Amino acid sequence: MISKKDISFIQPSRNNLRYLKWSYESIRKNGGDEPHICVADDFSNDGTWEWCKEMMEKDKNFHAIRNEGPTRLGHTILYDRLINEVATTPIVGIYHADMYLCPGALESVLEHIKPLSVVSLTRIEPPLHPNGPEKIIMDFGIEPEEFVEMEDELLHQIPSLKQGRTTEGIFAPWFLFKEDFQSIGGHDPLFAPQSKEDTDIFNRFHLNGYKFIQTWDGFVYHMTCRGSRFADGAKRNPNGEVFMKNRETDEWLTQNERSTRNFIRKWGHYCKHDSLMKPIVPPKYNVQFRIFNANELILGMLEPWCDNINVDIEQSKIDEYIQKEQPNTDYDLSERINKDGVDSDIILRFDANKLTQYSYNMITELSSILESSEIEVGEFEFDIFRVEVNRVKTYENKLIRLK
Repeated sequence: MISKKDISFIQPSRNNLRYLKWSYESIRKNGGDEPHICVADDFSNDGTWEWCKEMMEKDKNFHAIRNEGPTRLGHTILYDRLINEVATTPIVGIYHADMYLCPGALESVLEHIKPLSVVSLTRIEPPLHPNGPEKIIMDFGIEPEEFVEMEDELLHQIPSLKQGRTTEGIFAPWFLFKEDFQSIGGHDPLFAPQSKEDTDIFNRFHLNGYKFIQTWDGFVYHMTCRGSRFADGAKRNPNGEVFMKNRETDEWLTQNERSTRNFIRKWGHYCKHDSLMKPIVPPKYNVQFRIFNANELILGMLEPWCDNINVDIEQSKIDEYIQKEQPNTDYDLSERINKDGVDSDIILRFDANKLTQYSYNMITELSSILESSEIEVGEFEFDIFRVEVNRVKTYENKLIRLK
């Protein structure tokens, strides 16, 4: 029978020591000494590694590794290193340093977890982001110093928050059997150091038939955004409200754009999920764009949205785009742009001069449009697009396992 000793918390951390300590204390206070805690220090300069070494001396179930830098690896890579190289338990859980483990959470995980399933705890969050049906909005502080004054009230509230039900969402913190994580290859390094790696692996879990279980009897208090996304964290304004707008670091914004473009290249659509955070995965078609009256802006905007793009612009401009964009992706752009002899399943021909916002929106929803249209071999037109269907095949299942 599995028990708490069979669980490892997987926690990469970068200059997050004050939250890491707070999170560690909650796991030991409310989860006991049996669970393992696996930390990866991502070249921090705030004393994280010194603390990790101290904890490994004190706590036999605390394990840590360090990225010696100077390049940041990010949690996309370090999640997998911790699971594959450090964790020795059959169950692993993706966990953040800004999460407080509430009493009874691990018992709820153990109640629901089984092979080919992923169990998510329900997040209790302060009002930093819009409300949603998958979480509970309650303010118990946005910093450990605030939380300590409200901890007793949170613990008092926990029994009344339990709902005796499950839903099918997935988000951190999530737990599954280690072998189920490894069987599909873990996180895709395409999204390193971070951003969209979670949606990518959720899509792959879904396509591989894993059952998503969000328990509404197990909770974490999630401060949110305590990592590298915000330059100086969320703060309260004079009215006591949390101020978040326009606080993202340039590093985070740049990486988020890079990962979004790579997610589109891989899946052919934006991240999709239902209101309770269960993934929605439209079919992945093999699509080529043949665009007339194109320019460099059109190339940059539309290249991620197809498998091959043919544009009538100077080769020197194409070379400039490839030189600039290639460092941002593992896809070989020279194989995607004006490549001769490409045998595509579906070809869209259109005039860039006629491209409107409505037309662009149709491109972003092309997978869903093609699916709902029940396309057949042949030709048809919609909006500004002339569509040639040579084969009706989908490739989303080929994306489940990393090669």
